[in-house]
Amino acid sequence: MDLLSIKNPRFLKKLSNNELEQLSAEIRQFLINKLSETGGHIGPNLGVVELTIALHKVFDSPKDKFIWDVGHQSYVHKILTGRAKEFDTLRQYKGLCGFPKRNESEHDVWETGHSSTSLSAAMGMAIARDIKKTKEHIIPIIGDGALTGGMALEALNHIGDEKKDMIVVLNDNEMSIAPNVGALHNVLGRLRTAGKYHWVKDELEYILKKIPAVGGKLASTAERLKDSLKYMLVSGVFFEELGFTYLGPVDGHNYEDLFENLQYAKKTKGPVLLHVITKKGKGYQPAETDKVGTWHGTGPYKIETGDFVKPKVVGPAWSKLVSETVRKLAREDKRIVAITPAMPVGSKLEGFAEEFPDRMFDVGIAEQHATTLAAGLATQNMKPFLAIYSTFLQRAYDQVLHDICRQNLNVFIGIDRAGLVGADGETHQGVFDIAFLRHIPNMVLMMAKDENEGQHLVNTALKYDDGPIAMRYARGNGLGVKMDEELKEIPIGTWEVLRDGTDAVILTFGTTIEMALEAADEMARRGLSIRVVNARFIKPMDEKMLHDIFLEGIPVLTIEEAILQGGFGSAVLEFAQENHYVQALISRIGIPDRFIEHGSVSKLLEEIGMTTENVIETLTSMIPTKEKRVLKS
Repeated sequence: MDLLSIKNPRFLKKLSNNELEQLSAEIRQFLINKLSETGGHIGPNLGVVELTIALHKVFDSPKDKFIWDVGHQSYVHKILTGRAKEFDTLRQYKGLCGFPKRNESEHDVWETGHSSTSLSAAMGMAIARDIKKTKEHIIPIIGDGALTGGMALEALNHIGDEKKDMIVVLNDNEMSIAPNVGALHNVLGRLRTAGKYHWVKDELEYILKKIPAVGGKLASTAERLKDSLKYMLVSGVFFEELGFTYLGPVDGHNYEDLFENLQYAKKTKGPVLLHVITKKGKGYQPAETDKVGTWHGTGPYKIETGDFVKPKVVGPAWSKLVSETVRKLAREDKRIVAITPAMPVGSKLEGFAEEFPDRMFDVGIAEQHATTLAAGLATQNMKPFLAIYSTFLQRAYDQVLHDICRQNLNVFIGIDRAGLVGADGETHQGVFDIAFLRHIPNMVLMMAKDENEGQHLVNTALKYDDGPIAMRYARGNGLGVKMDEELKEIPIGTWEVLRDGTDAVILTFGTTIEMALEAADEMARRGLSIRVVNARFIKPMDEKMLHDIFLEGIPVLTIEEAILQGGFGSAVLEFAQENHYVQALISRIGIPDRFIEHGSVSKLLEEIGMTTENVIETLTSMIPTKEKRVLKS
């Protein structure tokens, strides 16, 4: 079949199971080929090919609503809804989004890039349907990893209580990004092996119906007998106790099994949970045999070997630099423990886990729990390191504020993927953490200029005893600078001058320092002297240096790869106002007041004006008199 010619999923209604099997194979090969060039979430999508096809054959999208949890498994859905021809642009600038996108298609009814949201959204849609008295089916598709998120459990409780008509498809592949952990995961494991329960239950019901008059005590006894059988054969009927009709486990790669159970679910009143077993990465051997989550989401790769096509790098990965420095310090300080919400691979904590298995805690997709767990450890004089992506830390804002900062606890938060991350787009850009952390009392927030300073800031954080401290670090690799052998502490709230100058000053940190230095070099060629300051402590700021700068009366430009509203530049403005520097000339460059979509980081920076050229132009406008004189000469 020509996948590029597909306009909508209606054609599936006419296909036989054999034809669907052929279509499955073609889609898998299409995904393997396309994603080898663009990268993307290959493992999750190969695992849901038959499930997605079956859903579109049995139901009628967009009238019936598919709500994909996390959304990284929606590529097959995109193909079946007419977007195969756009896959050459997947996750690229102005191209096809790697997650559901409402403005892309009427079939994308919910946007997401974070897990555990589908059930709450589905409940909202079901309530709206019933108020409006329409008849569409609401079908959230959630993974077993996402089901460990507290929000999903809250929604299950509400759905089961309200008894709304809804079909929850639990896509159980035993993996989220890394292998799933936790008691709920173990319940699902027992359910996977409990197939004989349904056979015995059906046989028992058949026998009971043969008895001419089952009434009174005998009927009650029969019901109790069925319940006892249920508890005996299925260790933990979790979903039925919540008010769901439980169906499964179902083979997620068998069309007959899928169609039979989907049709039954379609006719069942009230909430249904259809438990589908799938194989993540099915059909591509490297992804199918992946045990640690390497093939969850990848860059380009070589199809024949499964080798990744990696860009040339100079320095170590930031995640590894931070985690290995924590590991080094943990050898000396037994109070240091590491915590991750389902990201041991992404946060490069495998080495720490191997060396200190009793001090490493992967809590699953449970960012709120991870954060308060760290707070609890800190109350007992432990030194918790919470490794968490900036975009996922958003989900634990209240726990940071209420449980860590309010109690002034010594928790070290490693804010991974801070700044623009590129291909994953607006749901994953780590640009809000400064704005939502800076205003919280007791918080220290910092970012290193390079990996050598980075290791010293990690050491500073784990030696700090006066409250919470967080370090931002970017996705990608360091600069390849020489590393000091001895770790040192950097005084909290101190900045350093990287380039002296008298005509203007740039205050910046982290990834944008290189941009500032390039601009200063160009301005020097024009006869202007630009000071560049490494403002590595975003909070507290170096107030002594700020006073000196404002007393000099020279223009100040702040640059940050973060949202401008409430960010570092705002802090500098506040300082000037509070200290009555009314004549201060301050300009800011950063992320504008909008969500930044997907694309390469360089393209995105260019689009929003975060370039060396724009820094030069801004500086030029701030010191016009001398610049004009230089240009005329």
